[in-house]
Amino acid sequence: MSMASSERPSDFIRDIIRTDVERGESDGRVHTRFPPEPNGYLHLGHAKAICVNFGIAEEFGGLCNLRMDDTDPTKERWEYVEAQKRDVRWLGFDWEDRLFFASDYFQQLYEWAVALIKVGKAYVDDLGPEEIREYRGDFTTPGRESPYRNRSVEENLDLFERMRAGEFEAGERVLRAKIDLSASNMNLRDPVMYRILYETHYKQGDDWCIYPTYDWTHGQSDSIEGITHSLCSLEFEDHRPLYDWYLDQLVKHRQTDHRPRQIEFARLFLSHTVLSKRKLLELVEGGYVDGWDDPRMPTISGIRRRGYPPDAIRRFCDEIGLAKADSLIDMDLLEHCVRQELNRSASRVFGVMDPLRVVIDNYPEGKVETFEIEENPEDPECGTRRVPFSQVLYIERDDFREAPPKKFFRLAPGREVRLKSAYLVTCERVVKDADGNVAELHCSYDPATKGGEAPDGRRVRGTLHWVSAEHALDVELRLYDRLFIKEDMGDIPEDGQDGPRDYKDYLNPESLTVVTAKVEPSVEGARPGDRYQFFRKAYVCVDPDSTPDQLVFNQTVPLRSTWDKIVERMNRGAAG
Repeated sequence: MSMASSERPSDFIRDIIRTDVERGESDGRVHTRFPPEPNGYLHLGHAKAICVNFGIAEEFGGLCNLRMDDTDPTKERWEYVEAQKRDVRWLGFDWEDRLFFASDYFQQLYEWAVALIKVGKAYVDDLGPEEIREYRGDFTTPGRESPYRNRSVEENLDLFERMRAGEFEAGERVLRAKIDLSASNMNLRDPVMYRILYETHYKQGDDWCIYPTYDWTHGQSDSIEGITHSLCSLEFEDHRPLYDWYLDQLVKHRQTDHRPRQIEFARLFLSHTVLSKRKLLELVEGGYVDGWDDPRMPTISGIRRRGYPPDAIRRFCDEIGLAKADSLIDMDLLEHCVRQELNRSASRVFGVMDPLRVVIDNYPEGKVETFEIEENPEDPECGTRRVPFSQVLYIERDDFREAPPKKFFRLAPGREVRLKSAYLVTCERVVKDADGNVAELHCSYDPATKGGEAPDGRRVRGTLHWVSAEHALDVELRLYDRLFIKEDMGDIPEDGQDGPRDYKDYLNPESLTVVTAKVEPSVEGARPGDRYQFFRKAYVCVDPDSTPDQLVFNQTVPLRSTWDKIVERMNRGAAG
C-alpha cells in the first residue's frame, strides 16, 4: 500500500515526482528501475540506489524493475546476476515479475540504430579509438569531423549490416551518433553507439558480434520498459543531454512514444573505503581480501556476512537522505545505525574477548550454580537464559588494573565489584608470570550477595561480565577495523603532491585480527547468520566458516563509538 502524501518524506526528487504525478505526466504513473551492470558484486553505493528506486516507487504506489544493463560481454557473468538478485532481496525489496536484461533488447536497439542512420543521425566510422579521441578535441579545443562522417546513408547502412554480419575485425569500425563536434559537453561529440567485439555474451551466447554502448542502451531500455523516472547517481549528470538526445530523436522519428525523465542524486562516498567495482575487483583478484564477501569489504554480501541487518542499511540510507552535491559520509554513522538495530534485536551473551583467569578462593571447589539472565533488556518478551557459574572464571583483561587510574571503577587490588547477576567479589591477590604480566587473580566472594546485590545496601559501582572456565566455549573471533587508513579515499595525491598515488597503498595492515574468545555455553549450536551482543563489548555474528567443532564469530561493530556519544548528547540537549 502506498504511503499517504502527507506522510512521505520530502526531498528534491520526491518533490519533482509529486509534481509530475499531480500534472498527470505519464498518466500519473511512477515507474522506476534499478539497473546494475552484472560485472561485479553490489556495494553500499548500490544499496543507496536500491533504496531510492524501490523505496520511492513503493511510496508513490508505483513499480520498480530490476534490470541488468549487460552490454559488456568481457566482464559480465551469471554469478554476478545471481549475487545482485540475492542482495536486492536481502535488503527487503521485490521486483516481482519485472526482472529484465538490456541484452534482450539488442534486436530492438539495432533496429533503432538503423533508423537513426536512415535519418542521417548516425554513421559508421573507420577511425580507431585513439584517433577518435584525438578528433573529438578537448575542453578547450573543438572536435574535428572524421573523414568518414559524411558517408551516404546507403553506405552507412551497408557497412553497419556487414558489421552485424561479422565481416570486419574487432575494433575495425564503430557506429557513432552524429550530434555536435563543437559541443561543450564532450558526451555530445559524436559518441560511439556500437563497437565490434568477438566475445561470447553470458546470456546471448554468440548471437551478436557488435555490442551497444551503455549510453546508447540505457535510456532506450528505460523507454522500452515504460520507466517514468530514471533516478541516477550524480556521475550521470553530464550524460543526461545525450540520454535526452537519443530519446528525442526516436520520439521525433516515431520509433517510440515514451520518454522517461532522468534525475540525478549524489553518490554515496563513505569514509575509509572505496565504492568502485573496478577497485573492489582488484582487491579480490589481487588477494588483498578474502573474496567479494570478505566482511571488511563494503559489498552488500560482505556486510551481510559481517552481521549488518538489512533494516540498518535502510535506516542509514534514510539518515543520509538525498542531496544534489557529493559529500563524504563518516563510517561511524553507518555503524551507529547498525548498533541501533542490533541493540533492539540481538540476544545478549557473555563473551570474554581477552580472557584473564579469576579464581574465587572461598567458593566451594566443584560447585556449579546457574543464574537466570535476561536475553535482551530491550525486548522483555524474549525471555531469559541460564548461565553456569563456578569457582574459576574468566573476565576481560582490561576490566582489571593493578594501579587503577581515576574514575576506573572496575576490578583492582582490594576493590569489590559486581559479577553481573551473580555475586560481589573482591580482588585479594595478583599472580604474575615470569615476564611480570598479570596471569591470574585470586578473589573472594560474599555469599550473601547472590544475584549481585548486597543486602546491606552497600554501593558497588563496577559491574563485569564473566564466563565459567569449566563451561566456556573457545570460539574464533575475527575483529575488524577500517579497510583503509585514509579517511577520504577519493582524495588520493596527484603528481606534485605528497603521499602514495595507488589507493592500495592505504590499505590498513591491521584491518583483521583473529583472537580466541571464551563464550558462555548457550551459543553452542548457533548457526551462520545468528547475531549476538557480547555483553559490554561488541555485536557479533556467526560466520559461515563455522563447523560443528569450531564456532567462528565476526565482530559486526563495537558496542559504542564516538558517534553514539554525540547522538546521546544531542538527545539530552533536546530533552532539556
